[in-house]
Amino acid sequence: MLTRLDRKLANIRAGNYKPTDFIIADAKDSDVGAGVTATGFDYSARPPRRRSRQEFIAQIEAIIRQDIVDIMLVSQSNLELLDERAAFLGSEVKPAIRANLETMCWGAVRHGVYTQTPSIPFRDANLARLVANYPTSGTNLGLYSVSFSNNIELDIRTLNAFAEFRAEAASHNFKYFYEVFNPSVDIGLSREEIGEFVNDNIIKSLASVPRADRPLFLKTPYNGPKALEELVNFDSELIVGVLGGGAGTTRDTFELVAQSERYGARLALFGRKINLAEAPLQLIILMRAVADGEMGPEEAVRAYHGELQKLGLAPNRSLADDRAITEDVLKVAAAKAA
Repeated sequence: MLTRLDRKLANIRAGNYKPTDFIIADAKDSDVGAGVTATGFDYSARPPRRRSRQEFIAQIEAIIRQDIVDIMLVSQSNLELLDERAAFLGSEVKPAIRANLETMCWGAVRHGVYTQTPSIPFRDANLARLVANYPTSGTNLGLYSVSFSNNIELDIRTLNAFAEFRAEAASHNFKYFYEVFNPSVDIGLSREEIGEFVNDNIIKSLASVPRADRPLFLKTPYNGPKALEELVNFDSELIVGVLGGGAGTTRDTFELVAQSERYGARLALFGRKINLAEAPLQLIILMRAVADGEMGPEEAVRAYHGELQKLGLAPNRSLADDRAITEDVLKVAAAKAA
């Protein structure tokens, strides 16, 4: 069954992109790298409390039913629960699982020290089991992530693990999208240099990969307009998306959608920015409006606070604070565009 994602990717590849083709993905795979803290909070409770796993699944179901996001990324075990509840039955939302998780993403483990050393690859998803009953259940799409550390031994290990994954994926006709993080530790580069380092490693790591084994699209940090435009303009066959990073302010969320679309990204995959919002469903509606060009980022923040008021939810920040851009890379680009 063709999904909305399939149609949008086809439009983008055919050169027929329009803002309504901008892909929004919800990353609800936080349990793979975190644990108990992965589920976010129920802000309708008094006082707000952390969601249980079952409440987290219910929140995912609600977003699927809303039918705005194009991809729902979850862990393999949570996809099982969603399949048992027929959450994706008849839906145009594409299910995807996290096929691996670099150790740099284990930073949400309480009292963990995993992020103090360069990231190394780790993978435990069972691709054969995922695709066995697809499309009735399971999925044929996953996210594979890497991080390069400017260290020969570690980066060779990362590339070899990526090659092993591609071989296994090909044997099961499993598709993937490719996430390349910024280095997980300080490697002595400026923000601009990190953008160049990441871009070169993306291209280098895909140079020997035939079309049949290439990712459907990329996911990478937003390192500013220059780095994004460089990557987008290098190869028209590469569809580039951005990751959300930290929760930030609501203005950060909408600003990242607007800036990334403006400078050539065709996808935004947000995890904490959605999961930690007071009202995720309302946030997603406004993300779509910003991506479509129907609303500017600041206007969307005001509208979001209006929705919180209607729902009787106390905002985590005042409107004045929530209108502020706090992420440096977004500040710089916003100032230049002003």
